[in-house]
Amino acid sequence: MLQLAWISPYDDESPFPPVETALREPDGLLAYGGNLSPRRLLLAYRHGIFPWFSDDQPILWWSPDPRMVLTPSRVKVSRSLAKTLRKGLFRFTFDRAFGAVIAGCAAPRRGEPGTWITPEMEAAYLQLHRLGHAHSLEVWHGDELVGGLYGVAVGKVFFGESMFSRMSDASKAATVCLAHQLEAWGFPLIDCQMHTEHLERLGARTIPRSEFRALLDHWCEQPGPPVPWRFDIALPGTGGT
Repeated sequence: MLQLAWISPYDDESPFPPVETALREPDGLLAYGGNLSPRRLLLAYRHGIFPWFSDDQPILWWSPDPRMVLTPSRVKVSRSLAKTLRKGLFRFTFDRAFGAVIAGCAAPRRGEPGTWITPEMEAAYLQLHRLGHAHSLEVWHGDELVGGLYGVAVGKVFFGESMFSRMSDASKAATVCLAHQLEAWGFPLIDCQMHTEHLERLGARTIPRSEFRALLDHWCEQPGPPVPWRFDIALPGTGGT
């Protein structure tokens, strides 16, 4: 940790170190310390930085290069997913069950020993949600919550944090419906943070961190949609509201 910048937990407004100083290995590790107050978190996202750490670690701050992003207008819908959507199995909502969504994302995954969404992280993002900055998308099968995702919006950029699925295709459907609505609202960008094959299949791609930062400088300053979020477009084969 001596190679990293330390951030005081008692100062919400001190700047982060320049993202260009982040480590190459592990990719993007920038700083440690600080806190998870709304002011500190929003400052981080605005500059392309996010927290990611385990229970036995201090708060770690990251800004990887390259950055995985999804352009809403370029989301890919596979034949099998399109078929699932046409069946009308799912209903989608925004901001109706944020606590249940983040709890679903924090639950242990099959084959994984634990989760990075610590109780401290849950509490921090619940506070961001209460303030209108963090949003959830819920996927329902009847009255059962079967999937969803959550993230943080700054201006017209959505910073995706995590997703979960208890039914086949639920998290993919959530991403597609999120992209359709964000495109309608004029969002050019969904931040996916780091590369995964799952996101790549949905159309996400990597861009240089410098390009990502330039996009943030413009689009984070634009006005976002009113809160709480609600769908105002027709979704394929769904009852989105």
